[in-house]
Amino acid sequence: MSNYKWNYSTIGGVTRVNIECGEDIAHLGELDQKQWTALSCPVKGLELDEQTLAMVDADGDGRIHVNDVIATVNWLKNALGNLDCLLKKSDTVSFSDFNKDTEEGRGLLASAGQILSNLGLDKDTISVADTSDSIAIFAKTRFNGDGVITAESTDDESLKDIIAKTVAAVGSVQDRSGVEGINAELTEKFYAELAAYTAWVEAGQADKSGVFPFGDGTAEAWAACAALKDKVADFFMRCKLADFHNESTGVLDVSVERIGAISGSDLSSGNEEIASYPLARISKDCLLPLNGGINPAWDGAFSTLKSLVLDSEFASKDAITESEWLSVIARFDAFNAWTAAKAGASVESLGYDAAKQLLADDRKADLLKLIEQDAALKSESESIDAVNKLTHLHRDFYSLLCNFVTMKDFYTPGELAIFQAGTLYIDQRSCDLCIRVADMGKQDAMAALSNMFIAYCDCVSRHSTETMTIAAVITGGDVNNIRVGKNAIFYDRQGNDWDATVIKVVDSPISVGQAFWRPYRKLGQFIEDTVSKVAADKDAKSMDNLTSSVSAGVEGGEKKPPFDIGKFAGIFAAIGLAFAGILAALATIAGKLSEFSFLQWVILIAVIMLVISGPAMILAWLKLRKRNLSPLLNANGWAVNAKNLVNVRFGATLTSLARMPKFTSSSDPYVMSPWKKWLLRIFAILVIAFCALYFTNSLKNWGLPYEPKPKDKPAAQTEQVDQAASETPAA
Repeated sequence: MSNYKWNYSTIGGVTRVNIECGEDIAHLGELDQKQWTALSCPVKGLELDEQTLAMVDADGDGRIHVNDVIATVNWLKNALGNLDCLLKKSDTVSFSDFNKDTEEGRGLLASAGQILSNLGLDKDTISVADTSDSIAIFAKTRFNGDGVITAESTDDESLKDIIAKTVAAVGSVQDRSGVEGINAELTEKFYAELAAYTAWVEAGQADKSGVFPFGDGTAEAWAACAALKDKVADFFMRCKLADFHNESTGVLDVSVERIGAISGSDLSSGNEEIASYPLARISKDCLLPLNGGINPAWDGAFSTLKSLVLDSEFASKDAITESEWLSVIARFDAFNAWTAAKAGASVESLGYDAAKQLLADDRKADLLKLIEQDAALKSESESIDAVNKLTHLHRDFYSLLCNFVTMKDFYTPGELAIFQAGTLYIDQRSCDLCIRVADMGKQDAMAALSNMFIAYCDCVSRHSTETMTIAAVITGGDVNNIRVGKNAIFYDRQGNDWDATVIKVVDSPISVGQAFWRPYRKLGQFIEDTVSKVAADKDAKSMDNLTSSVSAGVEGGEKKPPFDIGKFAGIFAAIGLAFAGILAALATIAGKLSEFSFLQWVILIAVIMLVISGPAMILAWLKLRKRNLSPLLNANGWAVNAKNLVNVRFGATLTSLARMPKFTSSSDPYVMSPWKKWLLRIFAILVIAFCALYFTNSLKNWGLPYEPKPKDKPAAQTEQVDQAASETPAA
């Protein structure tokens, strides 16, 4: 149970704790988690430096939790003497703000001084700009604690050369200074490769006659054999088949027809076809000719093989058998086994002599010593990283608290919450409550719970190939024109403009006033859609009838059926009865309404409109009271712990409407002037009123069943009339 005295206020319809001073931040670990506005939030997709958020996310799971925030607070208490400085949101930390009573604070102060010294700066403050460029910080330092050395880490030219050769042979890692260098792992690998390579070469030299049957040209000789090995094997197999079956020789050899098929084309470009022919003419004696008779497509390769191998092995022969060819191949068995066992290939480009010399010089220990010297400064290097962390948190941590522990930034005029991605301009308004969408599927499930009008937009950057989806909350103006497919412009917090297109609309009331007219607009839209549908159907039907009639006339000319007057008489009679019934009903209604005074008419119209619009207005009022941002944030990866209501007054600040000056004059010759519009409206109202009065009187004059209800007379007057009637003598 915390004894710390917290202050509270109502923000966004919810009572929340206030974070007003450094002491409040220092005691956050004592605040009941049930009073935190959020319990977790994502690291990505927020308008706060992602590097800072990653520093708070200690376990690196991509989310910031309450424990991460508390751990950061505890670290800051050791680093800074007073946490009040965090409320300034400044990117510069003064040396006087460091906590000199803790070992960590003193170490950070010393590291801050070292950073400024490396940068050649003389001042008593350090900023995010000073600490963010690690390459600049370590550019002039020989050792920087990362366990990586470069050519600049030593003055020994021999070691510089070995470092360069190691990088070329086995790769490199980047030093903090930004230069490619080597670490202990790469050094060990380089010398292991040198040892393996030299041992492999020496193994071949130990049995030189067996491994290199053709001396220094063995590798080239084997390459020539390998190039023709399969083709020679194919030749001998064809010869053996020809010997097996005398009549198969013509099939196994190249036929005249195949040669004739290509004889009409440019044979210099037909090598692929010619190369598919046998290496030499097929015969059952199974001899491979050495002096002529070779397939022209393989003649060059065979000449190379002959000069490198066959001339020295079979100098006096004009042809060789398969067994003689196989004996040649067998001579390379030891060479092939030695080649397959090659080791240290990464350093082969150095050559055997250079590799042997590097091993003999044995400078590996000197390299490892340099690496150890660099790694010994690891703690100092990490302290420099910690100073970078401090400058980022000094600037951004209070902003995180104002969006995580409370929602102060969202509800404070002039401030923007870290989840507000920018401003959408659409349909003569700007919408400031725009949130990046991480998962559209989750938005589909949660959006309706917010009771807000939301336009989801796909945005494409005009300056790159980057895309994103936003949820724009619209809290003001007419929304009839905001539909799927509408284009708009979105400006992010950095001022970059994006082309936006509405892909989905979640409909909810904008205001009670708009809800009043909503039923009539829906009715008008329904009538318009119905009329359009009926007109389209009628048009299609008319076209079908017309084409059918034309087709019937062309094909045989069917006669139309004769006019049936009895049928149409019945129809007209039915229409007449229906019309008479409608007129009778209208007469009854008109008779009753004719007794209404002007005030009663006004009241009647008001009641009718209230009956129609009342439910929509009540529903709008209820939804406007319940507009809640939390479902949208939850769908975007937050774990929101409290409501974040958007009432009508606050909502009005989130959407700005275009404010045009009062009309004075118009340069458009096709626009009717305002006074003419008003005269036309007044004239239309008078015409409608006159027509209604004329229609009512006409119903009475037509003698339709209408009897006005007699007015009630006072009781005394009724008695006098009855008495007078009784005293009147009978006629």
